[in-house]
Amino acid sequence: MNLKIKILLLALLPLILTSAAITWVTQKQAHDLFEQEIKTFEENLIATKKQQLRDYVSLANHAVENALSKLDEGVSQEEVEERVKTILHNLRYDTDGYFFAYRQDGVNVVHPPQPELVGQNLMDIKDSDGISLIKNLMAKAAEGGGFSRYKWVKPSVRYQEDKLSYVVNIRHLNWMIGTGLYLDDVTAEVEKIRKEVNRNIRGTFFTVLMILSGTIIIIILIGLAINVHESHQSERRLQEMAHRSLQVQVTQRRQFARELHDGINQLMVSIKLRVNLVRKKWDNEELAKEHLYKAAEMLDLAIQEVRRVSHDLRPILLDDLGLRAALDTLLTELKERSDVDVVSDIQLPDHHLPDTIEITLYRIVQESLTNIEKHAAASKVILKLWQDGEHVFLDLQDDGVGFDHLHRSEGIGLDNMRERAELLGGHFDLYTSPESGTRIRAVLNLALTSD
Repeated sequence: MNLKIKILLLALLPLILTSAAITWVTQKQAHDLFEQEIKTFEENLIATKKQQLRDYVSLANHAVENALSKLDEGVSQEEVEERVKTILHNLRYDTDGYFFAYRQDGVNVVHPPQPELVGQNLMDIKDSDGISLIKNLMAKAAEGGGFSRYKWVKPSVRYQEDKLSYVVNIRHLNWMIGTGLYLDDVTAEVEKIRKEVNRNIRGTFFTVLMILSGTIIIIILIGLAINVHESHQSERRLQEMAHRSLQVQVTQRRQFARELHDGINQLMVSIKLRVNLVRKKWDNEELAKEHLYKAAEMLDLAIQEVRRVSHDLRPILLDDLGLRAALDTLLTELKERSDVDVVSDIQLPDHHLPDTIEITLYRIVQESLTNIEKHAAASKVILKLWQDGEHVFLDLQDDGVGFDHLHRSEGIGLDNMRERAELLGGHFDLYTSPESGTRIRAVLNLALTSD
């Protein structure tokens, strides 16, 4: 084994080991991050369903309130119970939504999809996982109302599905009433996202593996063809590989952001529209509006959370409308929220800048505008953005109070902006004082980030 091969192996082994370690850590962190996001998404869906169940049970209570009031008018207990049974039996929503009722001894009195259960004592019934259904529901109702998760036969498919129910005790009759929503749609949606995420992670892993393999082959060929004096060329190729790896991550984030925006967000909006349509069919208009508004608020929170996740990964406006329109949107939103006078002068070529440049500029402006809105108390903001040869220049200033009134911990965003610029071979400068407000300037090098 000659000296050149030994030197080549000494160069390759650390590269392979380091790349493998970095790839493993990156993949693990990406997987953990996605699992956390999926868990948050699932929790938000469950929270929305819980609010729906509370609203449904509240509506049922109001529906039987008139019948219960007859007890005070001298109507017999048996007649009132029959009226309540009829009302609950006829209350339905969606395809599989119904209400059930039990006496405290576990005897079922209302069960529309399975009338054969009426009159049976189901206190000791258990689901396929061994959960005591009625006992748990009774305990939750005795606590003033609560949720229980178990498996029950779904009427539309006639086999057991995971179900979430909410129950309360009905006054005067000493009955437990409740309703439930099946969670198969939640499970299916979460599983769909998890499969897509795993597919993207595997794709990224194999892409990085291919890039690493190709780079190693190139290094071997170069090491065999040239002498040690030309090692600087190998270093440049390694830098190019690092940039390609960054480009792969940007592409992956874009795909995942579009999946969230076009899939999950549209589902949330559709649910909100459906809930709003129910308002037209309810008799008690004021009460119906009250509960509809509560449901709409919960849906708005879910939609905002999905949009936040999507926006954090990759702003959709950059792909759909370009950098200029995305920045104009940020400025317009700032003006609408705070009445700040906004002046912008954006002079960019018609073609798109490299993805890494666009996302860096967008994030710097976004973080700066957030700081201005929260802390600067500014009345005017001026944004200038232009390209000169191989460089892109950003100049953003305000006439606010500067940094004298800020806490030290609030400088993390500024460090992030500086790191974003320096990561792409650029630089970031900050000027601030109580008399002149705050001004940031950033310069990014296109030559080091070309696609």
